[in-house]
Amino acid sequence: MMRVGLHALGIGTGAVREVIDGVAAAAERNGFATLWAGEHVVMVDHSESRYPYSDDGRIAVPAVADWLDPLIGLSFAAAATSTIELATGVLLLPEHNPVLVAKQAATLDRLSGGRLTLGIGVGWSKEEFDALGVPFQRRGARTLQYVAAMRELWREDIASFDGDFVSFDSIRVNPKPVRDRRIPIVFGGNSDAALRRVASVGDGWYGFNLAGPDEVADRIAFLRSACAESERDFGALRVAVAMQEADPASAAELAALGVTELVVVESPPEKASDAGEWVDALADRWMADGVEGLS
Repeated sequence: MMRVGLHALGIGTGAVREVIDGVAAAAERNGFATLWAGEHVVMVDHSESRYPYSDDGRIAVPAVADWLDPLIGLSFAAAATSTIELATGVLLLPEHNPVLVAKQAATLDRLSGGRLTLGIGVGWSKEEFDALGVPFQRRGARTLQYVAAMRELWREDIASFDGDFVSFDSIRVNPKPVRDRRIPIVFGGNSDAALRRVASVGDGWYGFNLAGPDEVADRIAFLRSACAESERDFGALRVAVAMQEADPASAAELAALGVTELVVVESPPEKASDAGEWVDALADRWMADGVEGLS
C-alpha cells in the first residue's frame, strides 16, 4: 500500500514555529508517512540560472520568503512528534562541509529516534554557489564524494578519507546514526544524471514537480535501466514522487510503476490554530482509495 508524505514545512507560512508544531502533530495523527523540507541557503532577486522543475525556468518561491535550514526546521518537527518520518527534500549537499552535515544529520537522527532520511541534491543556482564560495563546476562529482565521506564517518569509530574535495585523517565524529550507523540517502533531481546517481549509490529517489504519471513512468523506466547497469535492485529503493497535477486516483497506477511514496506539496495556513483542520482536510482527500500513510 502506497505511503503519503507531506512537503509543507520550512517555507513561508511553514517557517513559523507554531505552524510547524501544528502541522507536524496533525500529520502524524492522520497517518502521513513523512514530513519533507527543502533548502536554499541563498535566493536572489534576479537569477540567470534556470530552475529545472518548471517550464519557464523560474522558481515559484519568492526571493523574500522565509526559508528555514531544513535540518534545524525538522528538529522542531521531530520534537512535536514521535513516529512520523523526517526527510530533507532536498538538502544541497555540495554547498556544505560534509563532515559538518554528517554530524548534524546524525544528531537529528539520534534525537528523533532514527526517523531521518537525508534527501540531497546537487543544486542548480550558480548564484547560490558563488555566494557560498563553492565551485559550481563538478558539483555532481563533489556530491558523490561527500556521500562516500559521510558514510565513512557514520560507519567507523575512527574515520579517514582522501579525496579531491574532502580529506580527513583518523577523526571521530559522534553521535552515530541509530539504524546500524547509517542514514538513508535519497537523491533529488529528475535528469538522467540524477537517476544514475540514485542507481549507483543512492538509497532512493525523490522526484519533484513531475508533470504527471506519464513523466513518472518515463523517469522510473530510466531508473530501472540504470539500476540494471549498476547491478542494483530497483525494488530495494525508496521511490518518492511529487507531481504538479497530483490526483489520489493515480495512486494505483503509480504503485504499479514502483512508486513507494506519493508526496503532497502544499503551503500551510498562516494561523497555527488552522493547521490541524488543514491537515485533516488533506488526509480526507489523500488517504482514500487505498492510499495510506504510515500505519
